[in-house]
Amino acid sequence: MEAITSSRMRAVDNNCFYLGMNPLQLMENAGAGIAREISSQTRAATVLFIAGRGNNGGDAFVAARHLSLLPGFRARVLLLGSASQIRTMEARANFDLLRYSGIDDIREIRDSADLRSYPGWKEADIIVDGVLGSGMKGQLREPESTAIDLINATDTFVISIDSPSGFDPEAGAFEKSVKADLTLTFHKMKTGLVLPHSKDMTGEVRVVSIGVCRDAEEFVGLGDLKGLALRSAFSHKGNAGSILVIGGGPYSGAPAFASLAALRAGADLVTVAVPESISHIVAAYSPDLIIKGMHGDRLCPEHISLLRPLIDSSDVVVIGPGLGRDAATLEAIGEILPLCKKAVIDADALYDMSFPPAKSGEFIITPHAGEFSRLLGGRNGSKLPVSLEGKKGLVHTFSKEKQVVTVLKGNIDVISDGKETRLNRTGNAGMTVGGTGDVLAGIVGALFATNNAFDAACCSCFVNGAAGDLAFEENGFGLLASDVIRKIPYVMKQE
Repeated sequence: MEAITSSRMRAVDNNCFYLGMNPLQLMENAGAGIAREISSQTRAATVLFIAGRGNNGGDAFVAARHLSLLPGFRARVLLLGSASQIRTMEARANFDLLRYSGIDDIREIRDSADLRSYPGWKEADIIVDGVLGSGMKGQLREPESTAIDLINATDTFVISIDSPSGFDPEAGAFEKSVKADLTLTFHKMKTGLVLPHSKDMTGEVRVVSIGVCRDAEEFVGLGDLKGLALRSAFSHKGNAGSILVIGGGPYSGAPAFASLAALRAGADLVTVAVPESISHIVAAYSPDLIIKGMHGDRLCPEHISLLRPLIDSSDVVVIGPGLGRDAATLEAIGEILPLCKKAVIDADALYDMSFPPAKSGEFIITPHAGEFSRLLGGRNGSKLPVSLEGKKGLVHTFSKEKQVVTVLKGNIDVISDGKETRLNRTGNAGMTVGGTGDVLAGIVGALFATNNAFDAACCSCFVNGAAGDLAFEENGFGLLASDVIRKIPYVMKQE
């Protein structure tokens, strides 16, 4: 059975909201699914719900409400804490609905002593564990810790919501965990629940469908951005990424656009290595850029000695924007890539590329259709599959065989690391203007500095396209690459 991480599931939930699905809908579907599973096990029961103050508790509230409608079932609800402490609007709304649901035993448990003295433990036929969700961090607190102990001390049949409380559904680790007889997890199996030792805590695991939108999982959305590792309150200069852009020669705007986009996407430091013939032009774009001039008017192998220490001190190298295809330049690119720990390879750097670029590095390539055709061995402009499914399959296979993350740019971007394949639909026809591909390369470089290659590539496509959509609202088909750069922070800070 296909399994996903709990962090990925949170991104999918948030993507549903981004697409227009109210979180209350997902909670309602989850709770109704729990109630169906319980009623399928028995025709009559007293069911005790132990609910925390997060969305896991919210699912329990919904399930209790649904069960209260069924003849033969009696629902009891213990909220661990005060109703005023419920952390989400959705969970609070569903707790408030319990008073109108014919449930005569709803209690707010403010300390562990009240929990121990509760008389309903022995009367329960089923206990539903909705204490803690997958987002639990740190050590267990009270009264949650005591609740886990009391649940485990009973001989009652225990059902855990999504994962047993205290059990990490991503890694399978736990300090203390509910020992469930049945775990009802949502949408898809979670990675931690399929580990060999997990069955001791989870019991039987069943997957409950909650009506997640398909596109929330396949297409990149705002939920994916929320999971990115970005700058923290305790960051120092350089912690959010030091980027080296190697580009320019025939063109000066391309390396400038990539560099400024990297800064706007959150990189701390961006150094631009360009031929001296255009270094003054690139420097004029912004005083925020650190310029390293290379003698002459083209990148060539003689520049390797200058570039090596810059590569070593950078988290990510972005290579290609504006380089041109001079034979010496292509030779230099071939010598540079094996020196890189992480690299984003774009534009002219893709022209004569061999795979894999190096055994020890991580690489993201960002070709448009013509460049990708050439990488496949065809002539520039030879046709790719027309269907989206065909492109997905081709990019997936290519990425797996070549050991790279591929971003095939288009009206729908296709991103794959050879294991997963995702799509991005942000962006518009106005972005065919020159320079927007360089902007994307810079964003990828910035996010790659602090995130894995696949997540960086996926989220960069979303950010670039969404920034382009904001720029299009103001400028229409007159938008410029520089307009897109200015909109990057507005996308990155969306909640």
